[in-house]
Amino acid sequence: MSSEPVTAYLGLGSNLGNRQDNLDKTLNLLSQRLRVRQVSSIYDTEPVGNVNQPRFLNSVCQVHTTLTPTELLALAKGIELKLGRAPGKSNAPRPIDIDILFYDDQVIETPELVIPHPRLAERAFVLIPLDEIAPDLVHPVSGKTIRELLQGVTETQGVLKWENS
Repeated sequence: MSSEPVTAYLGLGSNLGNRQDNLDKTLNLLSQRLRVRQVSSIYDTEPVGNVNQPRFLNSVCQVHTTLTPTELLALAKGIELKLGRAPGKSNAPRPIDIDILFYDDQVIETPELVIPHPRLAERAFVLIPLDEIAPDLVHPVSGKTIRELLQGVTETQGVLKWENS
């Protein structure tokens, strides 16, 4: 653990089971180990990649943590397992998906972890909720703000604000 808290942003997504309940449970579990500072609205979105699966509910949260990036990843994976996600299946339907989008202004590239999230700049389902809570956050690699990145996305991938939240 580092001693000074850092700000991180997490992307949350669910497309199996009670999607809203899965997001709520995830935030509750995260708040037991992290200080959840802000949470975006929830968005109903089309799947990307494997399109033959149910629609997702997505949101983004800002957290303060003393966990290292590796410890934060372990926490995220533990919560995914606890909520029923089968490990190792990429782009498959899942009760919960937790992605570390940003960890302070760090750039990390290891076999297990890439921060900032490598596909973040092309994903409206991440940028729209992120723009809601952190429009002026600067991507440490591109130097662009979240708002500027969102303006560069031409396809909004069926991202609709979820009214049941």
